[in-house]
Amino acid sequence: MRVKMASIHVTDPAKAHAFYTSVLGFDTLMAMPEHNLYIVRSRDAGMATGLLLEPSDHPVAKAYMEGLHALGMPAIVFGVPDVAAAYERLRGQGVVFQGEPAEDPSGVSVVLDDTVGNFVQLHQD
Repeated sequence: MRVKMASIHVTDPAKAHAFYTSVLGFDTLMAMPEHNLYIVRSRDAGMATGLLLEPSDHPVAKAYMEGLHALGMPAIVFGVPDVAAAYERLRGQGVVFQGEPAEDPSGVSVVLDDTVGNFVQLHQD
């Protein structure tokens, strides 16, 4: 068994799609603007898991997303081979981070703001 698709609630799926593809480097798996439906996936050849950029227009979804954001908690974690390199590349593109990369018992990570209502943690593979 494997994860086929996961979702993250966003304030604006089209804006999220632009950020996740142009800035974070995901590929488009499906884009149907007329239905406000956007799914992205990793560019890594072996990674077929889709990430649905889910509209946060349902009150429960909106409360969940806003609650995590208010607490400064990441909504999702992405693995990267080198957190420091990803941090420098993304910071150069204007991405806002909660702080600098840090190491703890789980490894090296950093948290960024995805511009559509979420904090995203980058964790070194």
